[in-house]
Amino acid sequence: MLVDPGQLRLLALIEEYGSLTAAAHALRLTPAAVTQQVARAEREWQVPLVLRGPRGAMLTEAGALLAAHGRTVNEAAEQAAADMQILLGHLSLRLRIGAFQAAALHLVPPALTALRHRHPDADVSVVDLVSERGLGEITAGRLDLAIVASWGPGPLPVLPPHIVGHRLLHDPMVVVLPDDHPLAAATPPGSALRLEQLRGDAWVAIVAGHAAREQLDRAAGEEGFKPRVRFETESFDVAQALVGAGSGVALVSRLALTGIPGTTHRELARPPLHREIRAVTQSDTTLTPLVEVFLGLLRDVARERSATWDEQPGVG
Repeated sequence: MLVDPGQLRLLALIEEYGSLTAAAHALRLTPAAVTQQVARAEREWQVPLVLRGPRGAMLTEAGALLAAHGRTVNEAAEQAAADMQILLGHLSLRLRIGAFQAAALHLVPPALTALRHRHPDADVSVVDLVSERGLGEITAGRLDLAIVASWGPGPLPVLPPHIVGHRLLHDPMVVVLPDDHPLAAATPPGSALRLEQLRGDAWVAIVAGHAAREQLDRAAGEEGFKPRVRFETESFDVAQALVGAGSGVALVSRLALTGIPGTTHRELARPPLHREIRAVTQSDTTLTPLVEVFLGLLRDVARERSATWDEQPGVG
């Protein structure tokens, strides 16, 4: 027999209040509706459950047995409501962020500062991750927002239906040179270089297999040469440090520029290379409202960063 928990709760209330009318009031029902429910319960259980009298109502032995289980149902319902309130309160303050290194250094901190001013009680965590892991972390529910980069020509990768990508920044690639490089003297800040002009240089490049390295190799091939890679690294910061030490030239994203002593940079005129930076979230962020707040702040930071690049396109 399929037991209706509502019947058990009703009997527990009748026992507690000693009246069908009072039980109806507690359930926000009419006395007639409660009378009908009791009659239906007695038909289904095939035994009398409630004894009605001029001074109220009392339960039969069978009704009292079911009412005991009804009290358990009531307690479980109250606990569920309390637990849900705690969970929703926690989720409303929670924000778990993942970002690749350049975004974690240059986009996340100013956005976090603004978030702290608006929501000082926010429960925020940030993890450093490579872009390739971002989608999986969001899909698995381990992060609320991931900032990832997409490289190469063509449209952005298609996301699963329950995941949304939010464009943040068009991040151009620039050439980082030692400040005593002949091309640094020949091309003043504000001018641009062609990749082909660097065919004879040693390169500090991102390690093979990374999307950034694939972009360099593909672009150089289209210009008719293969980069002579002298040093490999997983970090644009390390690449710039090595350029500053005179170890070669490097292709670095504009966002990741550090202006390390001993280096300068020039825009890349041909081919114009870039990466797209976007935030990835679940499509439904109703339970985690800080996601939308932080997205807005990230967009503000990205716009300010892009505007700065437009004002000073080739400062070295």
